[in-house]
Amino acid sequence: MRILVVGGGGREHALCWAIAASPLCTKLYCAPGNAGIAQAAACVGVAAEDIDGQVALARREKIDFVVVGPEVPLALGLADRLAEAGIKVFGPSQKAAQLESSKGFTKDLCKRHGIPTGAYERFTDADEAVAYIEAQGAPIVVKADGLAAGKGVVVAETVEQAVAAARDMLSGNRFGAAGASVVIEEFLVGEEASFFALCDGEHALPLAGAQDHKRAFDGDKGPNTGGMGAYSPAPVFDEAMQKRTMDEIILPTVRAMAQDGAPFRGVLYAGLMITAQGPKIFEYNCRFGDPECQVLMMRLKSDILPALIATADGGLRHLDLRWSNETALTVVMAARGYPDAYEKGSEIRGLDAAAKVEGVEIFHAGTTFGPDGRSVLANGGRVLNVTAMAPTVEQARERAYRAVDLIDWPEGFCRRDIAWRAVARRS
Repeated sequence: MRILVVGGGGREHALCWAIAASPLCTKLYCAPGNAGIAQAAACVGVAAEDIDGQVALARREKIDFVVVGPEVPLALGLADRLAEAGIKVFGPSQKAAQLESSKGFTKDLCKRHGIPTGAYERFTDADEAVAYIEAQGAPIVVKADGLAAGKGVVVAETVEQAVAAARDMLSGNRFGAAGASVVIEEFLVGEEASFFALCDGEHALPLAGAQDHKRAFDGDKGPNTGGMGAYSPAPVFDEAMQKRTMDEIILPTVRAMAQDGAPFRGVLYAGLMITAQGPKIFEYNCRFGDPECQVLMMRLKSDILPALIATADGGLRHLDLRWSNETALTVVMAARGYPDAYEKGSEIRGLDAAAKVEGVEIFHAGTTFGPDGRSVLANGGRVLNVTAMAPTVEQARERAYRAVDLIDWPEGFCRRDIAWRAVARRS
């Protein structure tokens, strides 16, 4: 099969790495790709959000199957356009992608169908939002309704912080149209986990759980980011918790979307809080997580491509997947200043030495080639995912940071405490 992966980040590098290993894949393209993806796929300079360009590329290269990585093209209807062109696609329709593109849509669906989530209200008026915050008190969570690249969530520890965040989004236009409506939500107490399931519109196949690290700095300090590291499996998410999540959250959501005329076909990424009462959903994403995808692809022992095709074809009922029992862990190396202002263009050295550490794969998230066509330059906020597999979480962490320390990139930084919860549990 001729495969096209849409996107150019670490998630897409991990998907290309896994798909390229499939005997079903005869030619692999990625658009736009990056310097790391170029080792696994033919990169074509079409932006992920360029819907017309992606459809034209798929037609021109006679693509058999498209895998859409990021959320924005899904929210813009890329899957619908490809389907109209007769091209098979992995990824939900624009209507189904509302599970991610509108937090209010998801919260309303959960309320209608009794899916466990935190109490909430939706607002478009800043004064009404402020009055609600003052009545509820803090801590409380303020979210831009639309897509904000993982940065549209403020976990406010004081009423003043929450009021400032709500006014910033609704009156200050911080996130543009994405923040024209906000969801103000109960602060859930517990431990966060990410869980993934493939859904074919009717059936759902559980993948695996992981734990992400959203804050920029060690000790879960600093601003929210798109994710500074992840590991899988997550001790908090055992088999019993997976069964509850499937029965109480994933399967009811799949049924609800089908009933509403928007069957969900793709990967459902459930952002969960594991509370004293059990799992509660605080957000859905309609694509593989980033950086969780990187650790899932490392642990997956089965061929990923038949699973993606079965998802698109409605054939998950009889599919099963095999997973490694080892731990996979990824450390995000980001440009200094991220998630706020940062500079592009600095050179990254030492990648070959780092990749030789046992059990390590380096997935590129925001890189490009220099003018010489060989040197690797930083080209984004999150730039590298240094990913390691080992029998224990401690060993995986040691391997990942050993590789990090071999990378010569003074303009970058990373958290040094990825998987601290799992390590603390074991010790």
